[in-house]
Amino acid sequence: FLIGIWGHERRVYAAVKFFLYTFAGSVLMLVAFLVLYKNAGLSTFDIPKLVASPVDPALQTWLFLACALAFAIKVPMWPFHTWLPDAHVEAPTAGSVILAGVLLKMGTYGFLRFAIPFFPDVAFSPAVTTIAVVLAVVGIIYGALVAMVQPDIKKLVAYSSVSHLGFVMLGIWAATLQSVQGALLIMIGHGLSTGALFLLIGMLYERRHTREIAAFGGLARVIPIFSLLLVVTSLASIGLPGLNGFVGEFLVLVGSFERFPWATGIATTGVIFAAAYLLWALQRIIFNRLDQPENAHLSDLSARELWVVLPLVAGMVWLGLYPRPVLDRMDAAARHYIQLVQPGKDKAPATALNRSGAERPQ
Repeated sequence: FLIGIWGHERRVYAAVKFFLYTFAGSVLMLVAFLVLYKNAGLSTFDIPKLVASPVDPALQTWLFLACALAFAIKVPMWPFHTWLPDAHVEAPTAGSVILAGVLLKMGTYGFLRFAIPFFPDVAFSPAVTTIAVVLAVVGIIYGALVAMVQPDIKKLVAYSSVSHLGFVMLGIWAATLQSVQGALLIMIGHGLSTGALFLLIGMLYERRHTREIAAFGGLARVIPIFSLLLVVTSLASIGLPGLNGFVGEFLVLVGSFERFPWATGIATTGVIFAAAYLLWALQRIIFNRLDQPENAHLSDLSARELWVVLPLVAGMVWLGLYPRPVLDRMDAAARHYIQLVQPGKDKAPATALNRSGAERPQ
C-alpha cells in the first residue's frame, strides 16, 4: 500500500483498492476474534482452547461469516478477487513475488487454521458447503477464462492465481486426506511456480519495459536460457506430470471426487484451460517469428538472475518427482484437521502409506 501511494495514478488506485478490501475484511475478522475471546471466558487467545470452547449456534454463524469474508478476500475467492490483478500489475516485481508466494496463502491458511476449526458446524453445513464449493469451481473456470484473453502477461499470471487457489478451496472443503494434502501442496507449489513466473516477467520487463504479449515473439532464438526457464515454469503452473503443479491438483481432484463428483468434474476442465492460456502465451512470446527489431538484441539471463530463479525451478522438479517427504510431514496435521472439522469421520483412504511404506488401515 505504501509503495502504491507513492506511484502514479494507476498505482495509487490499485493501492487504495487493496487497502479498502483487506481493511474491511480484517476489521470483521478482528471483531469476530474479540467476540470469540469474550464468549469463551478463558482470558486467552490460545487456539486449541478456543476451538474446544462451546459457542452458541446462532453466534457461530455470524462469527464464521465475518472470518470467512476476511479470508475469502485474502485468498482471493471469486467474486472478491478484483483487487488482485491491479495489485499484481502495479506492484514492482518483488511485491508481486511476495504477494504470490506468501500473502495469498494467508487466506487459505486462515480457513484451515481458524475459520473452519473454530466453527466446523457452520462451515460444513449443507448451505455453506454448497456456496463454498460453487465459488471455488466458479473461481477455477472464471480465472482461467479471463486469463486466456489478457494482453498483459503479468495480468494473465495474476488471474491464473485465482484459478489455482480455487483448487485449494475445493480441497479444503472436500476434507479428505488426499484433498487436504493436495491443497497444501498447491499452496507450496503455487508459491514456487507463480513466484518464478513473476521473477521472469520482471526480468523481461527490465529489458523491454513492456509486458504486452504482442510486443514479443521469437525470443527463444535470442535469449534461449530465459525461454527454457519460462517454458519449464509455465509447464509447472499448468500441471505437467513430473513438476509440482501436477501432484497437488491431482490429489485435490482425486480426493474431492469422493464428496463432490459433479463439481470435481467441472473443476477438471480448469486444467485444460490452464494449458490453453499458458501455452498460447508461450507461443506468442517465444515461439512466433522474431518480427520486432527491439527484441533482436536482448541479453540473456545473467549469473545473478539465474541464481535467483534456479532454486525455485529445482523446488518445482523436486516436488513433482519426489513429494513423499512433504506429504509425510503434513500427514499428521491433515488427519488432525479432518478429525477436528468432521469428528468421528475418518476420511483417510484404505491404502494411505505411513512413513515406513506399510499400508495404514482406514
